[in-house]
Amino acid sequence: MRGGEERLGRFRYRWTETCFPLGGDSLALGEFCTLRRGDSVLDLGCGAGLLLLLCARREEGLTLTGVELDPEAGETARGNLAENALEGRILTGDLREVPLPRGVDLVISNPPWYPAGSGGLGGPGRMEEGCTLPQLCRTAAGALRGKGRFALVHRAERLAGVLAALQDAGLEPKRLQFCRHAPDKLPYAVLAEGVKGGRPGLTVLPDLI
Repeated sequence: MRGGEERLGRFRYRWTETCFPLGGDSLALGEFCTLRRGDSVLDLGCGAGLLLLLCARREEGLTLTGVELDPEAGETARGNLAENALEGRILTGDLREVPLPRGVDLVISNPPWYPAGSGGLGGPGRMEEGCTLPQLCRTAAGALRGKGRFALVHRAERLAGVLAALQDAGLEPKRLQFCRHAPDKLPYAVLAEGVKGGRPGLTVLPDLI
């Protein structure tokens, strides 16, 4: 099966043609999310496990869990964890139905960016075909401990929906950062992090270019 591989510091990331290759939006999310040594991390829609590797590259002693609908991508994620000598679980199935861990410190996700039927362009898995953004946020909130964090990357033009979905799920938006391809270009993506039961107060970081 065609795909590719990339080096992530001391780690190697492999993917097949049905998985996401290494992308700037995932790299940005991997650096943006608030992460502490020993955190339990859950990736909703983990694909081949890229975000789990990016988190493990930053901090040690993490408890890693991913959930992925596509069996092939899930198996590739298991292989990536094993090849890089990382312990973790990859659950296969619909994230709204799979029994997820509870009391998690950090949930991360690079979800589909385009609503079903919108005509949006993108690679595999870029259309919302089942789980909507509000459902994703509610699922994240259900897995988090009190004051736990949910970090995601999404299309910049859907910022209003991202913030509304976070708040409706009880995840107070606390950090925000726009991604641009160049200083004179409009933002193409937005990074957002909400805290379960957090107090109001949003920090907008300088744009990532």
